Amino acid sequence: MEKTFAELIQGETPVLIDFSATWCGPCKMMVPVLKQLKDNIGDAATIIKIDVDKNPDLARAYEISGVPTLILFQRGKVLWRQSGVVDAAFLKGVIASKRLK
Repeated sequence: MEKTFAELIQGETPVLIDFSATWCGPCKMMVPVLKQLKDNIGDAATIIKIDVDKNPDLARAYEISGVPTLILFQRGKVLWRQSGVVDAAFLKGVIASKRLK
């Protein structure tokens, strides 16, 4: 059974959401970055890609005006958000420094 978005972001494990679109060039650049990040951090965080065109209500709820927009959640709270392309090392540092104890 799939979890709802609300259930996914409620957990103790940080969840990095990549709000993106299939037509977006910078979003495509984030694919290898997020794979590298996942290889580096393992289960320290969950990484999920959400297509804003297929999930317009979610995009609207989080006021996504540009893609890619990355949002880090933990226990239902937004810990960090940023639009644009960033590298894996930067994201690893964000997850390590923002994570709730």
